[in-house]
Amino acid sequence: MKNLGSLNKYFIKYKWRLLLGLLFVAISSKFAVMPGNVIKNILDQVQHMVGSKANRSEIIAIVFKGGITLLGLALLRGLFMFMMRQTIIVMSRHIEYDQKNEIYDHYQKLNTQFYKAHFTGDLMNRISEDVSRVRMYTGPSVMYFTSVVFLAIFCIVDMLRVNLLLTVCVVAPLPLLALSIYYVNKIIFKKSGKIQAQLSLLTTTAQESYSGIRVIKSFVQEKNMLRFFNINSEEYRKSSINLSLTEAVYFPAMNLFIGLSMLSTVLIGGYFAIHGHITTGNIAQFVIYINILMFPISSIGMVASMTQRAGASQKRIDEFLHTVPDIVTPPNAIKQAPKGAVAFNDVTFTYPHTGITALQHFSLNVKPGQKVAIIGKTGSGKSTIAHLLLRMYDTTSGDLLLDGAKINSYDMHALRTGIAYAPQDAYLFSDTVYNNIKFGRDDASKAEVENAARMADLDKDILSFSKGYETMIGERGVMLSGGQKQRMVLARAILKNSSIVIMDECLSAVDTQTEKTILANLQNYLFGKTTFVITHRIFTSWTFDQVIILENGTIAEQGTHEQLMALDGRYAKLYRHQTA
Repeated sequence: MKNLGSLNKYFIKYKWRLLLGLLFVAISSKFAVMPGNVIKNILDQVQHMVGSKANRSEIIAIVFKGGITLLGLALLRGLFMFMMRQTIIVMSRHIEYDQKNEIYDHYQKLNTQFYKAHFTGDLMNRISEDVSRVRMYTGPSVMYFTSVVFLAIFCIVDMLRVNLLLTVCVVAPLPLLALSIYYVNKIIFKKSGKIQAQLSLLTTTAQESYSGIRVIKSFVQEKNMLRFFNINSEEYRKSSINLSLTEAVYFPAMNLFIGLSMLSTVLIGGYFAIHGHITTGNIAQFVIYINILMFPISSIGMVASMTQRAGASQKRIDEFLHTVPDIVTPPNAIKQAPKGAVAFNDVTFTYPHTGITALQHFSLNVKPGQKVAIIGKTGSGKSTIAHLLLRMYDTTSGDLLLDGAKINSYDMHALRTGIAYAPQDAYLFSDTVYNNIKFGRDDASKAEVENAARMADLDKDILSFSKGYETMIGERGVMLSGGQKQRMVLARAILKNSSIVIMDECLSAVDTQTEKTILANLQNYLFGKTTFVITHRIFTSWTFDQVIILENGTIAEQGTHEQLMALDGRYAKLYRHQTA
């Protein structure tokens, strides 16, 4: 239950809805209890009239009047029950909305390291399934629990007014019920946490299967993946059934204790009525109160189960919400985007999740508007430079300066606004071509989007599509070829029009002629922009101010094209091999 304390801020936010809802619960409960007194009075009056041999019309009049009163009370109760649900249940939907937004917003603040350590399916499950279970606590659980409290208070007060001993006998089984609920709830809490973890694994398995369906089919692994999914699904099924069996203890226990209360009312109440301590109307009144309490008391099990499940889910949610991102905007941060001067001063970086040192004592000074080629084999640390410039990670040691200021002194939004990034791994959204390119800059005009597509040599491909720029490209751009995906991501970066441009193997999937066309188109666009071209091959059509040869995270060679050719080292060998 302590995990549910995290929800108090939402209850405070919607306190007026909550208080109004509780008022409606109290009024509705009062109207639910009042028929007991009405029926008691009707029975006592009818019994008295039958004993005094009153005429039939008087008896019918009393019964009719009582019936109209009961109908009115039922209608009023129904009205306030409707208003009760319109406040408390609607409040729970508002809390669900706010909580999902809070989780999603926090997800976006977490750094890259977090996403390398957690599965997408688990993230999805916590923001959907876990939040839904928490909503069952903020809505139905609160409503049913307060209803039980108010009904119990009103019923017991009326019972005590009739006979103390009879009330004690009727209520005596309830503490036993509370003890059984407490015991079963402890078991449910543990099992709920286990089930949610299994559901996260199941969701992750399904998500990876859908995303990698082409790989699964090409390697003929459908049966193996189905078998793996079935194993996880079977574990989840067994745990869910096991939890259901535990929860099944509630309702038989409810019926047992309610039956004992009913039996006590009939036996003890009948004895008192025979001896004149209470009337027969009081017995009927007690039976009605027990029936009124039957559903609320039986719902205690359901409420307790929902509360325990919500507690387990909220604990899982809090695990992520309490995760503090390592990469944050500092106080008094620089709000201006960097102009283009970049300096790596003796930078060393080790990936925290693998322990691999990607850069060692790396130093590089780049003036605004310069073009820098960073060349190296796979694993040499090329992409790490891009990650550090975008501040996806902070350096392990050494300083990275932008315009003379440390990179961690910049506002995150301003920093990344000033850098356009075109990665090799082209990620596209399940949307139109137009919206995927415009993702680079939200306020871009249609003409600017089309111009960016032309510069990336993608416009001819787009115009050949059935709906042109309004063509849906499917999940992750599944409708496009590898080269088209890369060019669309490049067009997105071009549209951003930032002072620093990073091209990280973003033309690896295009043919040689298309590459030449794109590089020619970008010559004028990149004038005055600080450009980092990360590649494993040489762009012979461009003149670079600096060329860096990386090897095992250190600079093996550095200089201009002419200087490195004169050095006749790794660069010269690669150049001759590529141009042979």
